[in-house]
Amino acid sequence: MGLVARNAAILLGGVALGATFGAGAAMAQSAGTNSQFVTLLERIVVGAGKAKVAIDTPQAVTVVDQADIDRKQAGTIGEILDDVPGVTMIGSERVLGESFNIRGIGAAETSGDEARIILTVDGARKFYEQYRMGSFFSDPELYKAAEVLRGPASSTLYGAGAFGGVINFTTKDASDFIKDGKTGAVRLKGSYSSNGNGTLASGIIAHRINETFEVLAAGNFRRSDIVDLANGSELPGSEFAAWSGLVKGTIHLDADQVVRLSYQRWNSDADQQDYAQTGTIPTTNPQNFGLIDRTVDDQTAIISYENEASGNDMLDLKVQLSYSNTAVSQENPTSPVPSNIFVADYGYQTTQLNVENTSSFSGEGWENFLTYGVQASHQNRVADPLSGTLITTHPEGTSSSVGVFAQSEHTINDALTVIAGARADFSTLTPSETVVGASPSEDVAISPKLAALYKFNENFSVFGSAAHTERMPTLDEMFQYSGTRTMNPNLKKEYSDNFELGLATQADDIFTGNDSVAFKATAFHNDITDGIASNPITANAPYFINIAGMRIWGLELEGSYDSDVMFARLAYTYTRGVYTEDMIATNPANSIFAGDDVRSIPQDKLVLTVGGRAQDLDLEYGARLTLAANPLTAVATVPVTPMPEGWATVDVFATWKPESGQFEGLEATFGIDNLFDADYRENLSMDRSKGRTFKLTLAKQFDY
Repeated sequence: MGLVARNAAILLGGVALGATFGAGAAMAQSAGTNSQFVTLLERIVVGAGKAKVAIDTPQAVTVVDQADIDRKQAGTIGEILDDVPGVTMIGSERVLGESFNIRGIGAAETSGDEARIILTVDGARKFYEQYRMGSFFSDPELYKAAEVLRGPASSTLYGAGAFGGVINFTTKDASDFIKDGKTGAVRLKGSYSSNGNGTLASGIIAHRINETFEVLAAGNFRRSDIVDLANGSELPGSEFAAWSGLVKGTIHLDADQVVRLSYQRWNSDADQQDYAQTGTIPTTNPQNFGLIDRTVDDQTAIISYENEASGNDMLDLKVQLSYSNTAVSQENPTSPVPSNIFVADYGYQTTQLNVENTSSFSGEGWENFLTYGVQASHQNRVADPLSGTLITTHPEGTSSSVGVFAQSEHTINDALTVIAGARADFSTLTPSETVVGASPSEDVAISPKLAALYKFNENFSVFGSAAHTERMPTLDEMFQYSGTRTMNPNLKKEYSDNFELGLATQADDIFTGNDSVAFKATAFHNDITDGIASNPITANAPYFINIAGMRIWGLELEGSYDSDVMFARLAYTYTRGVYTEDMIATNPANSIFAGDDVRSIPQDKLVLTVGGRAQDLDLEYGARLTLAANPLTAVATVPVTPMPEGWATVDVFATWKPESGQFEGLEATFGIDNLFDADYRENLSMDRSKGRTFKLTLAKQFDY
């Protein structure tokens, strides 16, 4: 790591010097202007209750915006979130193999982990679980923002069991492209990635039909050959071709009332694809299931109604009905270990209704926002075997739930903010008739929380929170069985008790008279009891059991600096965790002992981005350094050598976006990922690192 780190230091130093050198000329040109940059921590958070800037939210939250996504030229969903503190993409670089880990919670091969992190698209909840597959299938080109709320406090508004937190993706709108005084816009975009000869072709049409109705239509085609790893080998199964699209209409009934309708779809169809998408499995390993023809189709349809009722403090209503269908069809398995067990149609179909209202109250020196509502969902799990062989490891059935919640946010003298909330979720799991001997299961989960933030002045604040949530078992955990491993109808729900303390600071006009700096630190401690885990005992025992649990704690640092001539971002993640009781396996290598490190803990990681702006040239440029420490434990589903260790990578980027003149509407972005071709393995990944990758994106918008 020494050579890469040394080169990285030199490169970042050069970027900083370049940004500083450019400062003199740019400051001379911008003298007298009143522009004010919005730092990373001053972005608006909409998913934690009443909309507020991130630094004033008594919860660890990060907002990734369109500029971030474009700068990274993200080819996968994981690349959108790779510099968010506390978040680790697990699984693999394959588009069908990505899953999420937040604060040490999440494992690509552990059923139910997808239920410990709530994922939404425009408010519609997404969920998928299948052996050796990722948990979310989509394209970054569909989204303009992602909001990550870390920790169980999110359960109050989003649903019981969000042990890790919530990730909200927001799709693009027509208004994002239609300029003032214009009727519409056409945007064409193409991207190229040298590693795998990956390409993207994208087109967007945004049109304002009249003063009340606007519509957006977007279509994308992304493909790649097999990508190369930094060690010179290839990543098998990484080739893909996928179509995606979005149609979205917005109707403004009046100044307060809005109706939104949207439909998005992502589709991939590949013959003889590696069955295992979450990581490479050697052909000599008995868990290698060879190749298979696979079609993946993900659809989301939403209709929503919003009424801000600006003249009525008691009404700020949001009603949303959504339908999500993620389907995977597999056939024609081949060597090295052909298995008809996996020839099937898998899927999850989820219908969800959300009704939420916010009432506001105020008096001299105080104001209160009371948010309350109900969420109802019905999910159907499909595992239709085409070979006639019953798939007991993917039990069919339905999951129905109704959640009621209320959250009060009280602010006194613009200094003290207290947020108190509670939620109750009533859930029923109903196995299908194919699950022999199983009966429905009902349970209730409670999720209360209390959070407070105190601002000493405009520059400094402290915050803290206590949150409890409970996660009920999924269909997979309750009713899965295989061979001599039985289902567990007595499986209990999990419990999480989380505590957080933090501080935040911000200031303007520090160095140049027109700059902003912000910093936020959050320490957390999460006790999980009755944790649900796959039983390491391989025979004559339930497939899933309750263990005593885990204790996970850590620290997250997030900072940003913005000015006319320079910008910087800092994200640091420190996570630790231990099991609280022994769980002995017939194979000692699979045993868990009290005090052992939790096997889903990521490496400590620091991500530092430094860049410059040459405003007279409409140019932004910079470099991103990622440093990862030696892992606590070597985590992999199958042996991978050499074992993981600390590593460092450097990415560079530059964006040219003319704001006026003959090139207005044109955008060019260039980047190099893993500049020094560093060879390493992320602790929670089964594969080695992706090799050096050159990226180029050209986009042109035509306004009319």
